[in-house]
Amino acid sequence: MFDTLSNELMWFLCGLIFLIAEFMIPGFVIFFFGVGAWVVALLLWLNIDLSFTSQLFIFLLSSVISLALFRRYGKQYFQGKVKTDDAQKFDDISGEKAVVTADIVPGGIGGKVEFHGTTWNAESDGPIARGTVVEIVERNNLTLKVKPIL
Repeated sequence: MFDTLSNELMWFLCGLIFLIAEFMIPGFVIFFFGVGAWVVALLLWLNIDLSFTSQLFIFLLSSVISLALFRRYGKQYFQGKVKTDDAQKFDDISGEKAVVTADIVPGGIGGKVEFHGTTWNAESDGPIARGTVVEIVERNNLTLKVKPIL
């Protein structure tokens, strides 16, 4: 199959793969390698005769230059925005309610709660069964310490 594909089509598909990968890998960097691959594809499509070494050099050079020039400006369009007056208020979720989705065992692994539609790792001082409504005591990175509501 790959024997019949032209070089410009191969570079175009490579660029497309990089652009799709950007949706799966955060950071807004891989996008620019897709742009670099499309620059090479465009040059080949315009019938500019380039050796494979030249194609690689142009790919790397255009990728790095576009990354250096446009990442700062493009990143602002792809970042999520939290609408809150105080960022610390967003992180302070103690006192909020959650539902246990996987049994929580003290000192064990695998306890889970659902909070605002997202599943979080959870820990507690005592065992808590699935389906129990709990109160969040504190947040430690991606793990919530919870207690059952009495």
